[in-house]
Amino acid sequence: MTLDSLIVQAASKKGPVVAVASAADREVLEAVSVAIAKGIASFMLFDDEKRIKDLMHTDFPHLIDSEKVSIHHAEDTINAATLSVKAVSSGSAHVLMKGNLATSIILKAVLNGEYGLKTGKILSHVAAFEVPGYNRLLFVTDAAMNIAPDLEAKAQIIRNAVAAAHACGVSEPIVAPLAAVETVNPAMVPTTDAASLVAMNRRGQILGCIVDGPLALDNAVSEKAAAQKGIIGETAGKADILLVPNIEAGNILYKSLMYFANAKVGAIIQGAKAPIVLTSRTDSAESKLYSLALAILSIK
Repeated sequence: MTLDSLIVQAASKKGPVVAVASAADREVLEAVSVAIAKGIASFMLFDDEKRIKDLMHTDFPHLIDSEKVSIHHAEDTINAATLSVKAVSSGSAHVLMKGNLATSIILKAVLNGEYGLKTGKILSHVAAFEVPGYNRLLFVTDAAMNIAPDLEAKAQIIRNAVAAAHACGVSEPIVAPLAAVETVNPAMVPTTDAASLVAMNRRGQILGCIVDGPLALDNAVSEKAAAQKGIIGETAGKADILLVPNIEAGNILYKSLMYFANAKVGAIIQGAKAPIVLTSRTDSAESKLYSLALAILSIK
């Protein structure tokens, strides 16, 4: 499985619509243009109408009369966030995408009690990595949303990641709660949480996956490393989902895979009524496309 295969799968979906908040941005419109060329979605663009049209005339003239694009005027970024979230909550769109606005603004609209996308579940970040040398996608969670999740939050983060893995075709993902060691140590919370998550999985509180841990990173992803440490079993070294203990560990792992391993990545926010693509200005057009594909496959 590759990230490019997710694009192919997403293109087979019928009629997904993406609402983009603050779309008057060259990088955002480039992602929209590529996604339309790949046939994965239609787009509702929310921003100052004149600014969007001026950008299209200059750089993306083929989008001006595209039947895959509709432009919706918004007075400012707050209004753009509100209107895009309302488009998703009303069912007019199926995926929410962040354009050129602060993450805090769009998340405030997502969490609005009247028209937002809250479900009562925790929101968490799920990243799908294609790492050179690995024959599967590696899902990393949570590298962006939850600072120091407790046990119950970690259980919900796993459920969100499992849903994303299922959407990509991984029927029973192996989840590795990461820690510094492979044994339970009462002085190291990630190890005791990992043991509890394994028990919750075995007792049916976390479904659709196999949870095995605590595991250090090497034993989670390398069968050779696991064998050398005497860790045996069908899951040893075969993790699909890496659950990080906190946001610092997640952020470092995420960026290490990108900059040291030259991994490709697509990422979404799970746990809302619809998938959310929180792109960064530093994300490549390719990464934004992979994120959109992951989001479209995750539509409920």
